[in-house]
Amino acid sequence: MNITPIDIQQAGFKVRLRGYDRQEVDTFLDLITEDFETLIRENGAMKEKIADLEIQLAELKRKESSLNNMLVRAEDIVGQIQQSTRKESELITKEAEIHAEEIIKNARLQAAEIYRETQDLKKRKLLFIEKMRSLIGTFQKVVDLEAEQETKTHPDSQAQEKPSGSSEEVREHPVRVLRPQP
Repeated sequence: MNITPIDIQQAGFKVRLRGYDRQEVDTFLDLITEDFETLIRENGAMKEKIADLEIQLAELKRKESSLNNMLVRAEDIVGQIQQSTRKESELITKEAEIHAEEIIKNARLQAAEIYRETQDLKKRKLLFIEKMRSLIGTFQKVVDLEAEQETKTHPDSQAQEKPSGSSEEVREHPVRVLRPQP
């Protein structure tokens, strides 16, 4: 049964002999009525506050759910970014390795080409030296033949020659060798 403050104020009691003092009972009932009204008002305010808090709680739960969803999405995005970054770094590493292999291959080809060129130059050098030796040998033979012919055609010119080591003999000899024969 719900008792209201009005019920308390309008409550009536039978009068008996040697009963309670009516004025004291009425004063007491007025105090109880006031306290009861206060309690009812406070109870109403509490109910409103509870309703507001329940609304706030529902809103906070909704926000929490939204935040959790965002957190899960953010974690997924971070995972995707990490995976993408990992793949990209692996791709960059592979490209760098391929580029390095190409550089090494080119360097080896250049080294082989330089080695071939060096060997070719060494062969040319040896061939040149041999040609020079042959040419010098040929010139030596020509000089020897020229000297022989000079001796055969002018046997007395040997006696007239100046002592070896003179500057005229050195100058004349090459000129004689290089002069065409009449």
